[in-house]
Amino acid sequence: MWTVENRALYDRKGGRYPSDLTDAEWDLIEPLIPPAKSGGRRRTVALREVVNGVLCVLETGCQWRALPRDLPPKSTVHDYLSLWAWDGTLERIHHALYLAVRDLEDRDASPSAAVIDSQSVKGAEKGGRASIRRVMTRARRSRARSAISLSTRSA
Repeated sequence: MWTVENRALYDRKGGRYPSDLTDAEWDLIEPLIPPAKSGGRRRTVALREVVNGVLCVLETGCQWRALPRDLPPKSTVHDYLSLWAWDGTLERIHHALYLAVRDLEDRDASPSAAVIDSQSVKGAEKGGRASIRRVMTRARRSRARSAISLSTRSA
């Protein structure tokens, strides 16, 4: 319920954009992001800005090419998002945030009950999480030939 105390907790007036991380949120996420690999060039991008870019796309629904100019380039943000999805960083962040929310509400870390509806079951049968990944990837053109053009040979 929205009370005066709750409104203060969710106030987003300090950042440039409403989707920007607060300092407390960044302090929770930062240790979960893997360090740069040894060797090669030094990392020059600020990872907090990369996360802000990802959150900007997710929260506003804007296109990758419409990221504001003061955030890292769209290719950098998208590449980090793909890497973090591949190496499990996103799952670790999600789990840490999940535990923090459960702790804030004075609940056990693992739920004691669950509700499953028929739509959830249908989504899990079709692949569930894997189908969500397609939304975040760039579109590719099919290079396959059309079955119709192969079946209509001229004599």
